Amino acid sequence: MRIAFFTDTFLHNPNGISSSLLLLRRELERRGHEVWVVAPSRPRGCCEGARVVRVVRVPSVPYPPLPAHRLACPLGTSLPAGIDVVHTHTPFGVGLAGAWLAHHRGLPHVSTVHVDYRRYRHYVPALASLDRRFGVVPGLLRVFYRRADLILAPSEAARRMAEGYGIGRPIETVPNGVDRAFLAGAPPVASPWPPGRRRLLAVNRLGKEKEVGVLLAALAPLAAAADVHLVVVGDGPERRSLARRAAAMGLADRVTLLPEVPFAAIGGYYRGAELLLAASSSETQGLVVWEAQAMGVPVVTVAAGGAAEGVVDGRTGYLVPAGDAAALAERALALLGDEERRRAFGARAEAWAGRETVGVMASRTLAAYGSAAALRRCRRRVGSGAVIPAPRT
Repeated sequence: MRIAFFTDTFLHNPNGISSSLLLLRRELERRGHEVWVVAPSRPRGCCEGARVVRVVRVPSVPYPPLPAHRLACPLGTSLPAGIDVVHTHTPFGVGLAGAWLAHHRGLPHVSTVHVDYRRYRHYVPALASLDRRFGVVPGLLRVFYRRADLILAPSEAARRMAEGYGIGRPIETVPNGVDRAFLAGAPPVASPWPPGRRRLLAVNRLGKEKEVGVLLAALAPLAAAADVHLVVVGDGPERRSLARRAAAMGLADRVTLLPEVPFAAIGGYYRGAELLLAASSSETQGLVVWEAQAMGVPVVTVAAGGAAEGVVDGRTGYLVPAGDAAALAERALALLGDEERRRAFGARAEAWAGRETVGVMASRTLAAYGSAAALRRCRRRVGSGAVIPAPRT
């Protein structure tokens, strides 16, 4: 099968979408399928890499409110020929080109809802106020996703969110998988934690929607009760304000803000951590929660969004109310103060995360491609533009 991924982020900007596509593509190709990726051009000076083939780069420019992201203009781009199925991963830019290709070539179109875009509307000038007044974001998303034959969601929370858009298309839950061997194969990294301190880790883009400020608020009581140090891996528009806030709180020597690292290197940081902290309530899955657990690292995160489905509360980590820094600190201390418990949580976390492998994701995705093709044939029989009622999943 020849498959085309259409995405507005791939490789040049490490994030959950990019890493999940990289792993899914590798697994599909291992099974004999041919996978093309259509994505924005990379920033000048970035190397694609000798082993990255079948990638169509679309002309793009940086997006000023979020410089690490690119705005693509696919007009005039030569797209792959002989494609059997289109899989879009973003509902704008390159994703729109994928929807157009599927429509004009009569191809099955599957689309994955990776992001809660209402939590990112502050990156688009005036969109937040328009959405609050008129609800424009769900309307725009509805227009895009109705062009797909089948929608995939990485969690039950994401599925419910997508249902709220009123898409009128079948929605299936297919979590993004983790590859423990890939993570464990990361090269060693020099420890960013000061010697002797308890090693806390967060892997986040430093943006408002990731709520890293809650981690800093939790770090204050943590540092008062234990000799801890928090390493945050990631970059973003909130970096300077977070550094200033840490200094104002007297935590400058208790936190290290590292730049984002390539996905192939992130396993080295999980390997060195004793505990992962995550405060974002905007996650559709929270892939870092799964990755950390796959590496045997217990997690304390929020009982909100898709992240809440990634932790067995009281067994592989703890769930706390969103925004509750005191509860996050309390649960972290409970694990740091009982090494036997922390190790037991880590062992169970590794086994739990092993359920959602890239192989499982690939099998479910291939089944979705078959379902999308059948749905498209059915729609052709009942008439162009007919909407098949979405079954409950």
